[in-house]
Amino acid sequence: MMAVVTALPFPAQADGSAPTLASYYERHMALVGGVAHGWTGRSTPRALLSGVQQVGVGKDEWFALRDDGTLLRWRERADEATPLMRGVARFAAGDSGWFAIDRDGVLWHGSNAAPVRIAGDVVDACIGDSADYAVQRDGTLLVKGLAHRGQYGDGLLTATPGFIATARDAVAVRARTGHALYLRRDGTVMGTGGNRFGPLSSHGLGDKADRWGAIFDGATAIATGSRHSLALRADASLWAWGEGFAIQPRQIMSNINAVAAGDTATIAFDRSGALWQWDGGAGPRAPPLAR
Repeated sequence: MMAVVTALPFPAQADGSAPTLASYYERHMALVGGVAHGWTGRSTPRALLSGVQQVGVGKDEWFALRDDGTLLRWRERADEATPLMRGVARFAAGDSGWFAIDRDGVLWHGSNAAPVRIAGDVVDACIGDSADYAVQRDGTLLVKGLAHRGQYGDGLLTATPGFIATARDAVAVRARTGHALYLRRDGTVMGTGGNRFGPLSSHGLGDKADRWGAIFDGATAIATGSRHSLALRADASLWAWGEGFAIQPRQIMSNINAVAAGDTATIAFDRSGALWQWDGGAGPRAPPLAR
């Protein structure tokens, strides 16, 4: 099955397939009717902030992009959120801080200091636990970070001081604990990096892959967690592989239009707007939304 992907409907999400979902280890967010809901582990999602167009999470922080283009970050209370940047179109968050793509397609990186310009003409970006990635409009995939687990995908095992091109024809990229996936324009999911538990399927299984390899086809969107990965196809089927699931990709649900992955959890929205959660390979269950 081949699915030519010329552009993603929701470029530059946090770490899921759409701006409505985000997951990082045990912290999760879901956007319902413009209201950001957050929860940890198996707890009940609670309303945190309204007037939101994208949600995101770090290990100890919540993020939200307001309808006016203001990116916010907070730890305990949303009404005490810190504005990080204005004029933001999409963002990503993770171990090294946060990425923001502004309305002109410029990628910025911030942590606890003023954001720094990274590159122009960017359509997607993600922050992994060991390396950060960005996709430019022409399909160039950029990477910077640790390389010891093959995170660069070009055989390099030594970190570089700046971002370098590592692949072509990319439309989306997601990364987590020492591994990364990118979605190629023809719908092929490519993977590289650490693969002890199967987030790259059989590509380098048991240790690592230091070069990009094809692991799934016909995809229109991707997500990855600590030890497992997911892909959506155009028919709205959701596929998973890695710890908690089979090593080879298998379909786990249908009628899904958004998905994100944390440590062992997977969260998804179906086409009716219902929220689902898998805990490891168990599930799905429908967590109730608390007000």
